[in-house]
Amino acid sequence: MTQEEALSILKTGESVFLTGEPGSGKSYTVNKYVSYLRGKGIEPAITASTGIAATHIGGMTIHSWTGIGIKNKLTKYDLAALADNKRIVSRIKKNKVLIIDEISMLSSTTFTTIDQVCRFLKKSELPFGGLQVVLVGDFFQLPPIVKKEQQSEQMEIQDLDPDSQDDGTPFAFRSPAWRALDPTVCYLSEQHRQEDSVFLDALSAIRRGVITDEARDCFNNRRVVDAAKLPEKTTKLFPHNANVDLLNDIELNKLSGEKKTFVMLAKGAPPLIESLIRSCLSPENLELKAGAKVMFTKNSPDGKFVNGTTGEVISFSSENGNPVVKIKNGKTIEVSSTEWVIQDGDKTLAAIYQLPLRLAWAITVHKSQGMSLDAAIIDLRNAFEFGQGYVALSRVRDLAGLHLLGFNERALEVHPAVLEQDAHFHSLSHSATIRVRAVDSIKQEAAHKEFIDSFGIDLSNLPSVKPKKESTFEITKRMLLDEKLSLPEIAEKRAMTVGTVISHLEKLVDDKIIKPEKDLTNIRMAPKKIQEIKQALLTIRAREGEMYLSQTREILGPKYTFDEIRLVRLFVV
Repeated sequence: MTQEEALSILKTGESVFLTGEPGSGKSYTVNKYVSYLRGKGIEPAITASTGIAATHIGGMTIHSWTGIGIKNKLTKYDLAALADNKRIVSRIKKNKVLIIDEISMLSSTTFTTIDQVCRFLKKSELPFGGLQVVLVGDFFQLPPIVKKEQQSEQMEIQDLDPDSQDDGTPFAFRSPAWRALDPTVCYLSEQHRQEDSVFLDALSAIRRGVITDEARDCFNNRRVVDAAKLPEKTTKLFPHNANVDLLNDIELNKLSGEKKTFVMLAKGAPPLIESLIRSCLSPENLELKAGAKVMFTKNSPDGKFVNGTTGEVISFSSENGNPVVKIKNGKTIEVSSTEWVIQDGDKTLAAIYQLPLRLAWAITVHKSQGMSLDAAIIDLRNAFEFGQGYVALSRVRDLAGLHLLGFNERALEVHPAVLEQDAHFHSLSHSATIRVRAVDSIKQEAAHKEFIDSFGIDLSNLPSVKPKKESTFEITKRMLLDEKLSLPEIAEKRAMTVGTVISHLEKLVDDKIIKPEKDLTNIRMAPKKIQEIKQALLTIRAREGEMYLSQTREILGPKYTFDEIRLVRLFVV
């Protein structure tokens, strides 16, 4: 299913499970839907299963939104207490659209409880009290962590309800509430991130549960037997916390100089603070020295870094003691404390404050979820969890950045329940695709209008905005940043050469409309190739005062194209 087809279904008011492989455009599609609703004067409830995911989407945790907090099961007394909470009652009653991001991290028991709260407070027996529920995520990510008592509760549900699909596995799709909601499955099939077809095919083989010889060869060819050949200053991923903590401590202690400790601060309700701390990638006590390898744990509002950007502490500010980090593009950033918050509208319910950093000689596979890394050294010899290998391997953007110490068979396996359900999701999405394609545009627009009309909003009071015609450069920018298309894809869609698209990028960079280090991260090229071209460009600039293409290519020879040189030139300051 395409993004536009999924968007058309969302606009009808149907509850939807929006899924797809990494890079298929799940976030882009749901953000388009949110913009569409807001353009109609409708504010959806935007939530996520974890605190860190909630901060990424500008929303709050589903636990906070429903008022259940850290509980996963409510008594009649708990429900009565919620009914007395005017703020929560008002919030749930007034909303008609509920978005839950990272649904894969929400347990079956908690999903059922959320349904129970919505029905109770909306005084409706309809699933989730009649809300349009938009579930976003990919169940091939790591499963939710479920305590033993929750597992027992899930098995009790199965014993009491012979028709229950809950077989003790923790996934939300096993919940009776999922079956009652019966969301339309929109399985996005387009790929906008991964340009390395060999790597993509190997990752897809893991998702299908069929490890081909080609996939196995792909990963075996990235094994590094000689430790001396491992790239320096590259993050290592391990399945176990013990390996990560040990390596980070060893490497930090090797460094001379004074150790500085940065302590996390917090305010708000203790249970919400605990939830934020558990989901925050920065530690409560962050110990640093000059020379420490670090990773940013949050996106920068001004685009200086993103979650997953790596660098090295080179000094500490003499004014405030903040660490100064040099990132891979050579730029230095003085890192100050930032906040992770749980909000209810404009009101902050809880907040923690810490540097958006963690030691990054090593991190766990679990903590790497949601990151995109240019390169990583990955040890999957002791993988123990279904999906652990898939999550770790898919963090790296291309094969050139993948350095494997080894892997066991579990690393190439996904949860059998997810594998079985994924085939069902594909089938349901195929049926939904046929259905939406059979409806002509006039009937689709009528269905969209009917859903908006159900909100009872007077659209005449909304400010009218005359659409502005996009320039050719703005079209390229939109395709690159919003649609996440590669340069060849943009060229094909716009019926122009890749060289012309690059000329648009040069104009956008010159006008400071886009920043290469922030906005051109989906343009991939082998690191060795980039370094060789960059060195040649700098040589010509030192000699001639300008980075001339022809003279640069004379140094490099015919193995590099002018387009490749022009692309790298964008990143050379």
